[in-house]
Amino acid sequence: MFGTDKRIIILGIARMADSLGNSFLIVVLPLYIASEKVQGEFFGLSESFITGLVLGLFGLVTSFTQPFAGRLSDKFGKRKLFVLFGLVLFTIANFSYSFVHTYWALMIVRAFQGLAAALTITASLALVSELSAKGSRGNNMGVYNSFRLIGFGAGPLISGVLAQGGPYNVPLLGTMDGFTASFYIASFAALLGAVLVSLLVHDPEDINPSDRKMSIRVKSSEKGRILDPIFALGLATLIMSFGFSLLAPIETETNERLGQGAFLFSVEFSALIGVLAIFQPLIGKASDKYGRKIFIVIGLIALIPAELAQGIATESWHMIAARAFQGISAAMVFAPALALAGDLAQKGQTGTQLSVVTMAFGLGISLGSFLSGYAVRFGFIIPFLVGAVLAGLGILIVTTQVPQDKKT
Repeated sequence: MFGTDKRIIILGIARMADSLGNSFLIVVLPLYIASEKVQGEFFGLSESFITGLVLGLFGLVTSFTQPFAGRLSDKFGKRKLFVLFGLVLFTIANFSYSFVHTYWALMIVRAFQGLAAALTITASLALVSELSAKGSRGNNMGVYNSFRLIGFGAGPLISGVLAQGGPYNVPLLGTMDGFTASFYIASFAALLGAVLVSLLVHDPEDINPSDRKMSIRVKSSEKGRILDPIFALGLATLIMSFGFSLLAPIETETNERLGQGAFLFSVEFSALIGVLAIFQPLIGKASDKYGRKIFIVIGLIALIPAELAQGIATESWHMIAARAFQGISAAMVFAPALALAGDLAQKGQTGTQLSVVTMAFGLGISLGSFLSGYAVRFGFIIPFLVGAVLAGLGILIVTTQVPQDKKT
């Protein structure tokens, strides 16, 4: 596929299974919180804001632990071990939701998931980067992310149907409602991902433990620029991922506004992911030939109308079309940004320095969830307006702070 190393395809397929299970929770958790299954108070906060907190906590925890996870995988030179450990923790966390019935317990399990993601994400992307030559890194990043995103996009579609159905009679497990069935499937998917990685993925032979100190720079060492280029790429990724999560915390408000149910909402959510999965390998391969920076800038420009369109949508098809266009825009940012960060990363610091971009992605998801759950009270368009303004800021950052990369 696109001349991609077979080991990267295998790793992508393994992460696809894990991502499918994890993305179940994007649709299921807001419905679970709104149901009678979850009881108690949480500082008198509104249900929408609590939903945003629960969804966003995952990104917050994983964002701040990724640099340390990346540093540890650099130090020991054992990428596969860290991927496996993270997937096992995911399996435990996903299964634990079936026993959780308070807001506080939801927060604890969600934070545990964030730690699992930090271990898995940093080691996986470092492995992809180290298996790639510079002239194929954009393609390989795109292909790997596409497999992962196929799972991530399929999960909400399946869970939207599963959560509305039930009860289900499952052999050996008895009768269970749609929520419990979703949590069990999410747990099994993470376990399947761990098995695939264990059997089919191996560390490169030339990866050695690194005793170099953790190196994450904010300021540029180059005259005429303020920000380190990898940090600037992280900011661009944060802005891109911020728009990903604006919809999920306001599922109830979106369904009321558009007169739809959980299934159509899951289609809208998955439209972005599906289109992103399709276009990432194509854009990643093109960035290997034509350069990375130009695609990142064009993608950020396109994010402005894509996010504004969601804020003014009045029909389900409006939202689906806007989310699909956002998927194309995000593909122009994501794969080239990861590839360019890999190009710029220092030897022995791949996990640590790539964690800047992956941390930014998770932090953007988290911040988008927090803001959307709160800002929607001031008008449905407000969260999306903020996202569009940030995209404009991202254009300025990338244009002025990221050097022109050489074509490969």
